[in-house]
Amino acid sequence: MPKSRIRKKDDSTPPPAKQQSINLSSGRSWVAPLMLAMFLIGLAWIVVFYVTTGDMPISALGNWNIVVGFGFIAAGFVVSTQWK
Repeated sequence: MPKSRIRKKDDSTPPPAKQQSINLSSGRSWVAPLMLAMFLIGLAWIVVFYVTTGDMPISALGNWNIVVGFGFIAAGFVVSTQWK
């Protein structure tokens, strides 16, 4: 069986790489607090609706209060897409 050829290594060294500072701040520090606030407002809205047996937060909405609470939670998910 024939032997494979041995490759010679280059004796040259690559130039040193430049060190670049990485900026971890994306300038969107408002996203995480707003997202959490929307989640908590939506959750609190639904919990208050169930605990008060439909009298609060807005009694005129009736069962639509659940939709409002889930709307806040959905808005939190929409805001979360801006998080980097």
